[in-house]
Amino acid sequence: MHDLTQGVAQFQRDVFPARAGLFARLAGHHKPKTLFIGCSDARVVPELITQREPGELFVIRTAGNLVPAHAPGADGVAASVEYAVGVLGVSDIIVCGHSACGAMTALAEEHDLTALPAVAGWLRHADAARARTAAAQGSHDTAGKVAALVRDNVLAQLANLATHPSVARALARDAVRLHGWVFDIGSGTVEELDAAAGRFAALRAA
Repeated sequence: MHDLTQGVAQFQRDVFPARAGLFARLAGHHKPKTLFIGCSDARVVPELITQREPGELFVIRTAGNLVPAHAPGADGVAASVEYAVGVLGVSDIIVCGHSACGAMTALAEEHDLTALPAVAGWLRHADAARARTAAAQGSHDTAGKVAALVRDNVLAQLANLATHPSVARALARDAVRLHGWVFDIGSGTVEELDAAAGRFAALRAA
């Protein structure tokens, strides 16, 4: 905790004064253009990967970058998606998986999650991805299964995302675009989903 309080002190002393104008504008203005849905993994930092300023990304982080399909009842992820699309009017939504994902590794290696019932229940939102990977990979090595599951999971979560009414309405109006990314921690590279080809390829700068 000491490191964090020291960090706050450094921010207030060295960083904030140099960016005071930016924070003054942000104090009364919140209009991000992109919703970034990523994993809670501490190694995956959306603003760092995309080199965005404060206020430019609306971020949802969940274990395994999972987005439950729309269902009745209170849901923090659904509420955040609805707010981003319906109120903030984001024009792009990215679902970003990553290499060495603990959630996907647990599923690919069939870890015993008996002692983690909340985790086990949450990971059911990746069932469609597991089925797709199992059908395609057969008896491939574990590393290959994890890598495939990471990508299949991005596809599955994009499909879940489209079931949310706010997203479905925006898609029907061509007011929002969905993107699938995979970030490789070791190399810093990002792959993007080519929806037409149904595969991931190196992200190209616009």
